[in-house]
Amino acid sequence: MTSTTATQAILIRSARSGNPWLSFLVRRGGLFVLSVWVLVTAAFLMIHLVPGDPVRAALGLNAPVALVEARRAALGLDQPLVVQYLHYLGNLFTGDMGVSLLTNQPVSEIVAARLPATLQLATLAVLVVLLASVPIGVTMAVATRGGRRRGLELAFAVVTVVLAAVPEFLLAVGLVYVLSVSLGWFPVAGASGPLSFVLPVTALAVGPIAVFSRLIRVEVLSVLGQDYIRTARAKRLRPHRIYTRHALPNAMTSTLTLTGLLLAGMVTGTVLAENVFAWPGLGTMIVQSILSKDYSVVQGIVLVYGLGVLLVNLVVDIALATLDPRSTIKEA
Repeated sequence: MTSTTATQAILIRSARSGNPWLSFLVRRGGLFVLSVWVLVTAAFLMIHLVPGDPVRAALGLNAPVALVEARRAALGLDQPLVVQYLHYLGNLFTGDMGVSLLTNQPVSEIVAARLPATLQLATLAVLVVLLASVPIGVTMAVATRGGRRRGLELAFAVVTVVLAAVPEFLLAVGLVYVLSVSLGWFPVAGASGPLSFVLPVTALAVGPIAVFSRLIRVEVLSVLGQDYIRTARAKRLRPHRIYTRHALPNAMTSTLTLTGLLLAGMVTGTVLAENVFAWPGLGTMIVQSILSKDYSVVQGIVLVYGLGVLLVNLVVDIALATLDPRSTIKEA
């Protein structure tokens, strides 16, 4: 028995012995590994499911046959499918994601050059969503609890529904026209400085803020009606402490699952925003690669986006287990 196999056996025996946290981590880790394998396999099959010859499509119909065959041989596409798959898996473990069908540039270099811009945009958008939606949701829950301020509740519902329903692409175009073209307050496109982040981050964050604030309001209202909140009020605790120490943590456990789905969607939602604002990230590169039929680059970027979604879901699962270990770990 190898050391790796022995370690896995020890982990499994420990999980079965009654350690709930270890059992939870083993289950979630195994599910994550399985999901990554499915993602990698789907990304590998992408080129082979494209109708026709991807090399011919990338080089053009007028490319010499000798050049096409040479490119296929150089990329290993003339080998059996199983051999290609094993080579693809082995290369991924070393960070090799293949090369561009057009430029022969390593896909890993293309991704490395574009990924920081996308991560900056997505990270700022997530921070804005969390910093805005949590205070808005809690404030609206406190202000409208017990059926008070019906007019405010109706206005909040209408505004959030409208903002959540506006397509991200349409919102981005509207922001460019009003704030950039008409008023000239912000750059129209590109990443030329701090001001260039304002419009794309706003386009990404407005919809999720509307959705998150509604979710947080509903959950906080539900928590505020619980007996332990009444007990806290009876003890004359300060309202700030009741809301931040007792109400909000319990409300967040119920909304984190949907929050994770929305944040995972934001990872791929940057594609639209990047193309509207000509942002030098993965979103613009994947569209350019699709139009030029450079499927190996598309394959690599899809793999990165998919891995990002899986990582977000894993982080949300661990956060749920941390906030509410009894119910989450028991269900796992």
